[in-house]
Amino acid sequence: MAAPFVLASNSPRRHALLREAGYTFEVVVPAVSELTLAHLSLRDLTIANATRKAMAVARIYSGRVVLAADTLVAMDGEIMGKPCDLSHARMILRRLSGRTHKVCTAVCIVGAQGRLSFAEISHVRFRKLTESAITEYFKVVNPVDKAGAYGAQGAGGSIIAAVKGSVTNVIGLPMERTKKALAQIDIRPLSGSQPQLLGAGSELVPVHVSIPDKETRQ
Repeated sequence: MAAPFVLASNSPRRHALLREAGYTFEVVVPAVSELTLAHLSLRDLTIANATRKAMAVARIYSGRVVLAADTLVAMDGEIMGKPCDLSHARMILRRLSGRTHKVCTAVCIVGAQGRLSFAEISHVRFRKLTESAITEYFKVVNPVDKAGAYGAQGAGGSIIAAVKGSVTNVIGLPMERTKKALAQIDIRPLSGSQPQLLGAGSELVPVHVSIPDKETRQ
């Protein structure tokens, strides 16, 4: 029997949030490049990227429910995606140090009943970070695969002072709204537990990756 929905994401954080909430799903990695359009707002850009990912997978898995998401960080009107290397990641954390920034995650769900998308914004305040603190953080976390060069889970507590809004949104999927959206199409968790958000621990790895859409570009 097919899983209730397809998660169009290679993010281990999104996999973990959904599994800890009790959902069963299949993972398919969408082979699409993420947009970086200066004329779009933070909210509109994340929705556009999430929609591209969902539609790329929905074209292959016709008739299935597909869920995709996209997360970006913004401060002072500048949108920050994933860093290109460790040097870039360090530069981003220096900018975020001691300040408050926005984290926006958009979700797009595509199915037989149509398409639903929404975006959630949380505000994150960083601790004052020394160069040694950034170095120590990079020893336990790979910042290159994360928007804003950091994650709220695991060692995130060492650099995050406070979160206003959804913490799971900062991790990569606003579970409060996502659960409600899935319930609208009769997809509910079988069981679940509260995710370990800011405590110590290593990140999970993807459980399953299917063949991406060959008609789209990486």
